[in-house]
Amino acid sequence: MTKRTKLLIILGGILIIAAVISVLIFIRPWKKDFKPVDSSLVIPYLKDGDIILRQGDGPWSPAFRDLSLTDKRFSHLGIVRIRDGSISVINSVGYFSNNKKGVEEVTLEEFLSVTKITGVFRANFTEGSKISYKAVEYVNCPFDWDFDLSDDSKIYCTELLYAVLKYYALENYLTTIYVEKIKKEIVPLDSISNSAAFDEIIYIK
Repeated sequence: MTKRTKLLIILGGILIIAAVISVLIFIRPWKKDFKPVDSSLVIPYLKDGDIILRQGDGPWSPAFRDLSLTDKRFSHLGIVRIRDGSISVINSVGYFSNNKKGVEEVTLEEFLSVTKITGVFRANFTEGSKISYKAVEYVNCPFDWDFDLSDDSKIYCTELLYAVLKYYALENYLTTIYVEKIKKEIVPLDSISNSAAFDEIIYIK
């Protein structure tokens, strides 16, 4: 090995170390300073059956957010369930990396733990208790990677609310859009946030 080759290897190693240090310096403050929405700011406004939206930090979040044509504040949806003073959120998530896929019921704090942005919306065409009552029946349904609104045996994010409303023949309160890439009709988040059928109760950023 020549001196020139050794020098290039050393320089390359130094550059790699410098790059890693730069990344760590950039990431650490973000992780340290990241403060999710405080659930105590949201709780006073919640009612059973409310629709809670958030802007998540997952790899799918930008894609779901950008499916909305106008209001791009949100990327994920959950349905609030209040029983005996306990508040939970039913939502459908999908990950390739582990078995945590599909509809789950989590605490409000867990739902908000990945976001600095949230909004609460309330259906003005039906009782919220009907929405949460039906939503809980979908817990443990697998995530719908086919994005098929006609099949309720698998559920994706906004499909959860669509399936609930469909049970009561109220699905027309949610607009759908056709996505050419997957050749399917999907429910964008702004079909809720921009709809006259849902009242915006609170928005926190």
